[in-house]
Amino acid sequence: MTVTNERTMTYSKMRGLVSFFSALLKGKKVGFSDFLHKFVSSQQLCQQLDPQKILLRQSKLRKAKEEKGTGSPVNRETSQMKPSDFDYLKVIGKGSFGKVLLARHRKHGGYYAVKVLQKQMIVKRKEQRHVMVERSVLLKGLQHPFLVGLHFSFQTSNTLYFVLDYVNGGELFYHLQREGSFPEPRAAFYAAEMLMALGYLHSLDIVYRDLKPENILLDSEGHVMLTDFGLCKEGVALGGIMHTFCGTPEYLAPEVLQGQPYSPAVDWWGLGTVLFEMLYGMPPFYSRSKAEMFENILHAPLQLRAGVSQAACSLLERLLQRDVNKRLEGSRDLLQLQDHPFFASTNWDDLLARKVRPPFIPEVTGPCDVSYIDPEFTLLPVPASVNGRCQAGGTSEAFPGFSFMNPVEYMAAEPVS
Repeated sequence: MTVTNERTMTYSKMRGLVSFFSALLKGKKVGFSDFLHKFVSSQQLCQQLDPQKILLRQSKLRKAKEEKGTGSPVNRETSQMKPSDFDYLKVIGKGSFGKVLLARHRKHGGYYAVKVLQKQMIVKRKEQRHVMVERSVLLKGLQHPFLVGLHFSFQTSNTLYFVLDYVNGGELFYHLQREGSFPEPRAAFYAAEMLMALGYLHSLDIVYRDLKPENILLDSEGHVMLTDFGLCKEGVALGGIMHTFCGTPEYLAPEVLQGQPYSPAVDWWGLGTVLFEMLYGMPPFYSRSKAEMFENILHAPLQLRAGVSQAACSLLERLLQRDVNKRLEGSRDLLQLQDHPFFASTNWDDLLARKVRPPFIPEVTGPCDVSYIDPEFTLLPVPASVNGRCQAGGTSEAFPGFSFMNPVEYMAAEPVS
């Protein structure tokens, strides 16, 4: 990451400077060469599975189960996966309850992002429900091309492990930080893929609630992947409302700020704020003063400066409409957006099939290339505790049904004799 004097100081760059200098200081402790060095691997992220071997494995498992008869049942909470099944290579993110690590499965060699959460902190802050909702939404993410999905989840007595799709093209925030803003075709491409991901979640009665550049990743091919589903709300059917105050200040919808009941329309406001930032380099109502920023979100006129098309201005005015009833029309919201002139050149079927070539393709050499991930994270040492033994006295009873294993991946990891 470099900072030059040739461009004006954008909002994203200003926020990024803190991470940059923090990383420089940490680099002196752990070796600054780690920041420059890239691990190169020839391994593929996705390995081809032999269908016959999978069927053979299924047959063997079924026969073994029949032969076992009335034997004692398998405890799926403890018998599936464990921390030592992975080699933990790099820290690639962190949050309130733990860290996200790049990890390689020791048997089948696949690369994953492993989110490691401390149960004690979660229980102390009474966030168990959010964790279980995140697990539920992540399972659904495997069925959509623009959502990060869950491959495995397991727990020790003190720790929760989410084993997720590994995405190493960088956060949208990282790219905005480097470039300031995006050309309109690039912003339209990202907005279209976000639109499809949000529409899919809404079709499952899920509201995302936390759309922001830090939660929008690019994969190695340049496609959008939404992540971090801890603030999602399940079970909000069409016309349903919520009251919980949550989200990131710059991207909060006015109805959330006012404590009013709100609906899936909050995600369209979020899309509007992200699109505005992609085009102009700053959220629409940003101020260094939170009080002033909240006042701006509630009352300030939307300032649409020159430099973007009339179609883009029209879409921003629609998405950033304070009157929820005028923002979009309920069941037709996704179709209304798809039909908007801003997306006139988008072939939605090709987009969903990932046949549209992204306008920017990250230059990554392999799954261990972390050059697009903030050094604020990658310079941190991998915690020794992630591979430790289970300890007594945990809080597993607070997370019943947490563990999950994708059967196909489990069979692929096991040798077939």
